[in-house]
Amino acid sequence: MGYLISIEGPDGSGKSTVISAIERFFAGRGVTVLMSREPGGVGISEQIRSLLLSFDYSEMDARTEALLFAAARRQHYVEKLVPALEQGRVVVLDRFIDSSIAYQGYGRKIGAREVEMINDFAVQGYRPDLTILLDVDADVALNRISADSEREINKLDREPKEFHERVRNGYLKIAAAPENRERIRVVDASADLADVVEQVEEVLRIFVASHARMG
Repeated sequence: MGYLISIEGPDGSGKSTVISAIERFFAGRGVTVLMSREPGGVGISEQIRSLLLSFDYSEMDARTEALLFAAARRQHYVEKLVPALEQGRVVVLDRFIDSSIAYQGYGRKIGAREVEMINDFAVQGYRPDLTILLDVDADVALNRISADSEREINKLDREPKEFHERVRNGYLKIAAAPENRERIRVVDASADLADVVEQVEEVLRIFVASHARMG
């Protein structure tokens, strides 16, 4: 089996830059990683993504939203992730289950355990081998979103500051749970970009050293 590395964090935490750095990190070690994202990654899931992030469906119920995220995740899991992992690939994934728990469970306040349960059903309890959580204060994250003229703004970006604070706190609660302490590595994403990348690379060096097949 291969390895799944998920990258998590609030919007504005710098995930895109970090993911590019991770790809370079592995390329420098002769490992070609499979990059993907959620929601999305395959045709059906990308169609669901367009519904979830569109401003045209502001009436969408929070539980409907959570179920659609889980449905998109299921299709991506069976169509793309499982085959890649069975081939022994290293997969780097922009968001996975922790995002749903943080955004819908805590952000939308519909219950972390409830959201975790529907996602456990979707991916049959599967969890990444490593999760890198980019932690950043809500004010800093929102300022970054506003300052990035090239960023595609979606409806989650426009949620009030209180929503983003709940998401951040939710992520930290997930990371602190005993069952997640080995899997999730929290990185201070409020630091300078070069420092953030160095923190991430150190996490990866430790991970690779403990998984000999990754070189």
